[in-house]
Amino acid sequence: MSLPALDPQSLAGRLRALALAFPEATEDFPWGERAIKVRTKAFLFLRAEGGAVSFSVKLPHSAADALEMPNVAPTGYGLGKHGWVTVTVDAGRDAPLATYEAWLEESYAAVAPKRLAAARAAQRSAGA
Repeated sequence: MSLPALDPQSLAGRLRALALAFPEATEDFPWGERAIKVRTKAFLFLRAEGGAVSFSVKLPHSAADALEMPNVAPTGYGLGKHGWVTVTVDAGRDAPLATYEAWLEESYAAVAPKRLAAARAAQRSAGA
């Protein structure tokens, strides 16, 4: 099963493209939801419905700071206890994309094998 394609210019489309650029990142659709995984572990759950975008990432280092933002809450199903946060954004509003990109980096590094996380760090330092 797959979900409809996302507009690449939309917030959801940009987050998806950023996440899929990580080493060995793949897209999957468990439970009818878009998930970006590295190997078998998800580092981004992404939903776009109507005028809202919602995504969940694992933030072992910055979850407490992220939760200070008004549109961020601990992820349900017990995941919040493990550093997962869910962000809900009105798609028509300006979003802090640089912050979200940093969160994707942290989430990827939290679940990726060390070799892949190191490869991503090298990619970033090379300007990719």
